[in-house]
Amino acid sequence: MTLDRRFIDLYDDYTHRPLDRRLFLERLVALAGSTAAAQAVLAVLEPNYAQAATIAENDQRIATQRVSYEGPNGKVTGYEARPKAEGRYPAVVVVHENRGLNPHIEDVTRRLAVDGFLAVGVDFLTPLGGTPSDPDAARALFAKITPAMVVEQARVATVALRKDPGGNGKVGAVGFCWGGGMVNQLATHPGVIDAGVVYYGVAPSTADVAKIRCPLLLQHAGRDTRVNAGLPAYEAALKAADLPYTLYMYEDADHAFNNDTSAERYNEAAAKLAWSRTIAFFKQNLG
Repeated sequence: MTLDRRFIDLYDDYTHRPLDRRLFLERLVALAGSTAAAQAVLAVLEPNYAQAATIAENDQRIATQRVSYEGPNGKVTGYEARPKAEGRYPAVVVVHENRGLNPHIEDVTRRLAVDGFLAVGVDFLTPLGGTPSDPDAARALFAKITPAMVVEQARVATVALRKDPGGNGKVGAVGFCWGGGMVNQLATHPGVIDAGVVYYGVAPSTADVAKIRCPLLLQHAGRDTRVNAGLPAYEAALKAADLPYTLYMYEDADHAFNNDTSAERYNEAAAKLAWSRTIAFFKQNLG
């Protein structure tokens, strides 16, 4: 199904702004013309986690487990995937979207392991009890998560990963949507990560950009006017501080183009190209 842009924009408002689901559905029905038509639209917009496992959890190339790290303010939990072959691998923290640590993000974590990384998808909702199974309940919790809480949890995870005997001492981070914005935030705290990949994430404050000490790969969707509005000032600040970064714009892609559980927004060509660039970037800067 190819949707009118108004449906995609409405869904973007719902997923990123405080728009109540009841009100969202009312607007969706009004836009679609009927309840049945609205349900058909939802079927291609909302994530279908049954499609999440591109890498099976029992894939023989990798080992997976739930992990927990002790932090100064409590435990930090996550989902780990690592290559089974002996070796010391660079580590990557996966920062989820504003739906928490769900099956899609766990699959992304496994993809990194297949590509030769010690990967951990951290559940940044751990301080609030962890990611709930209801995506809307998960979304509501993000109003209570501050950047400082994210940085603290990431620091706990990266310290543990630097000490992991299966790691090489280097740790990067990749984030999507909300998580992309959080990778930008992590980069402004020197020593937390050694490299960062941002997928359509909100830019940090320009006043903080000069604090960045790690290389960044910024990957954005051409149709994502909401997030892209902050890019010119971010780029100008990066250039003014002479900081290493690469920006790619995928012109025909929507926000969340990497999420293959959302049929309408997923862009296979953009996702594959962006992923190949992600792996090459991490191998260059963490390998």
